[in-house]
Amino acid sequence: MGELSRAIQQRLDDAYESLRHARAVGDTYLADIRQEEIKELRRIAANHDIGVEPPRCE
Repeated sequence: MGELSRAIQQRLDDAYESLRHARAVGDTYLADIRQEEIKELRRIAANHDIGVEPPRCE
């Protein structure tokens, strides 16, 4: 896995974790921001032919 793919995967993992937390505490604004961040990171990954792992379920 290259540096870009590792960085994207780490940012996705962090964004999904933050999204779960935002939803748990009812912060809809933060949840909306995280959903857009995830969408953009997945777009970047697709543009660079980088496969990303699905979000981890806890």
